[in-house]
Amino acid sequence: MHPLIPTVEDLAADSITHHFDDMIAPAGLTNMLGTVRVDHDLTAISAVQFPPVSQGLTQTAVLFVDGRLFASYGVPVTHEWRPDRVVRRAAADGLEIITTTVCVPGRTAVAIDIAVHNTTDADREVRLGLSAAARVTRSADAWLDAESPSARNTAHVDGERLMCGAADAAAWSVQGLAGGTAALSGVAELPDQFDTGIGGNGRGGELRVTLAVPAEGTARTGYVHAIGLTEQEAADAYAAVAGDVPGAVAAAEEFWNRQLRAAFDPDDPEFSGALPVLETASAPLRRLYWWAALGVIWFRRDFAGNVLGRSYDTLMPNYWGTTTFIWDYSLSSVSHALLDPAEMRNQVRHWISLDIHSHFGTSSLTGGPVGRWYSVNDYAMTRLVHDYVRFTGDTAFLDELVGDETVAASVRQWATAWKSLRRGTALADYGEIDNLLECVSSYTHEVAGLNAANVWSMRAAADLLDLHGDAAASAELRAEADALLPAIVERYLPGHGIFAAGQPDGTLLPVRHCYDFSVVGTSIADDLAPGIRAEMVEFFRRELQTENWMRALSPWDADASYSVRPDHQWNGAYPAWPADAGRALAALGAPEVLTDWIEGLSRSANQGPMGQAHFVEEAVPGVNGGARKAPPQLPYIIDWACSSSGAWIELIIEALFGVSVGVNGSVRAAGCVAALDPHAVLRGLRVADRYYDIDASGRVAETAR
Repeated sequence: MHPLIPTVEDLAADSITHHFDDMIAPAGLTNMLGTVRVDHDLTAISAVQFPPVSQGLTQTAVLFVDGRLFASYGVPVTHEWRPDRVVRRAAADGLEIITTTVCVPGRTAVAIDIAVHNTTDADREVRLGLSAAARVTRSADAWLDAESPSARNTAHVDGERLMCGAADAAAWSVQGLAGGTAALSGVAELPDQFDTGIGGNGRGGELRVTLAVPAEGTARTGYVHAIGLTEQEAADAYAAVAGDVPGAVAAAEEFWNRQLRAAFDPDDPEFSGALPVLETASAPLRRLYWWAALGVIWFRRDFAGNVLGRSYDTLMPNYWGTTTFIWDYSLSSVSHALLDPAEMRNQVRHWISLDIHSHFGTSSLTGGPVGRWYSVNDYAMTRLVHDYVRFTGDTAFLDELVGDETVAASVRQWATAWKSLRRGTALADYGEIDNLLECVSSYTHEVAGLNAANVWSMRAAADLLDLHGDAAASAELRAEADALLPAIVERYLPGHGIFAAGQPDGTLLPVRHCYDFSVVGTSIADDLAPGIRAEMVEFFRRELQTENWMRALSPWDADASYSVRPDHQWNGAYPAWPADAGRALAALGAPEVLTDWIEGLSRSANQGPMGQAHFVEEAVPGVNGGARKAPPQLPYIIDWACSSSGAWIELIIEALFGVSVGVNGSVRAAGCVAALDPHAVLRGLRVADRYYDIDASGRVAETAR
């Protein structure tokens, strides 16, 4: 019997062994209250963030062994990630050191269990030292930059603990080693302008402990880093954990197994909904589904002071903490509607209350806007409301007033907003690089993908208007959608499988980017001639698809030399792009290309949650057969995990199982999953107040909860 609900062991990443500064993305951990980055060093951590307290990317707990910086030994370090922990291990100078790092459940704290094993036949004393640093601050504003705020701290010693406080005493960090001592740093403090590296040095002090390690025996200690808004709050959090670090490690395992169970249980109040359970003998299919589910759960944030009560962040652990991007959230739209519809409703209402044409996301600290306008926002918001209504059956949401307009009126405005962006042609001009893909300078202005999305958005809005019985308005939108189609098709380049983007000077620039392929394929496939569909598929296979991932931009595109940021360029792809491309393949009439690809794609689910980008192996060799996660350092600036992994849930439900859910609650299925497992079943798919089982043959059966 194959398991139906994963545990932390089922989701464990492959062990990764690497040397200092190898091309490895440092892993992250979370307890839904905050996040931490786990660095190469056996104990070093950075980006310890528990909103509203932040400290940028400051690194702390850097290890010294018998007075020597451990990284200077040059030995390989092995990392073993699971949702609840990261185990790091290495051997040097007759010692094997194994550390287990967790984000402590229910606490604004990180704990590390440190075990030192003596591999020699003589007793010895081992001096461990940790260089402790902090730049904690509580910003009065939203975190408006990619790196969270940090500020100079003042440190003092309290027994085994180092206490670091912000200048205004509004944020505190407490760090210590169990059974150890603390001392202020003997190295002079530097002015901020001389800090080196992103995050600054945040120099504070040193933590030391001497362990008596018997021959071929083991001795232990524990490190705790606690955060608080007051010195007492941070000290209390430290004390609650420091007395039993192994207990904190065990609690983290139970916490994460609970989250995974709850995500698939409609009766568990941890989430306001639940994902359907996948029953399959196909290991690649099961692995991708669980990988996708983890990547959504991972970003839930329930910290005190969250203005929405609960939200889902977009990236972690390095960048844009406390920010939810409209675009990325919409790429997991079906996942949010199934897993946590109450949160989704709240988030969508919040975005409607703001001007979605002036920012790319919002802060969970203030509720206010973050960043510039993204051109996808109208399409994203239409998709969110459409998916929320059709999966929850909450049609009353359309009649709710948000500001001066009903939700239904807002949907109609988003669906037709493109008209105000026309610049002398039938198509909308979506602006420059900063409004679109950021590192693809050819994908600008009158792009095919977003204009095709306008056709879909008008039809989706018409479906919602039909629920109101507004036949006239619905018919008008459908007619406008049909009228826009020819102008999009005119931009198709016969024989190439791609579209041209109209530029302000009237020229047409051929674009070989996956976003056109995916959005055109998922929004207007049925409106394209069979020859166009076939050529688009051939383009994808020829220029974008790789064995275990894909290129976002064809290396034959003239813009391929512009950037090496792998989320949108030739050397890799953003995590939603393979999933969306797979949905497009099915819609364009090539499901066999998708099903043949699944086994290779599943090999890339071996490094924890999906990264903001994975490299193709032409650019960087993979990790144990999987496409390697891209790292955060320049020039890549890619985060370790990204919330849009929910796009893969949509791939499995709507493409592989072929489930089609109408806004009226109708459920049909006609997919291609039988090519992977003819006996696969999706159990407990919730639509409105009913539950359905869908099998590989396309049979839809209503079932009891």
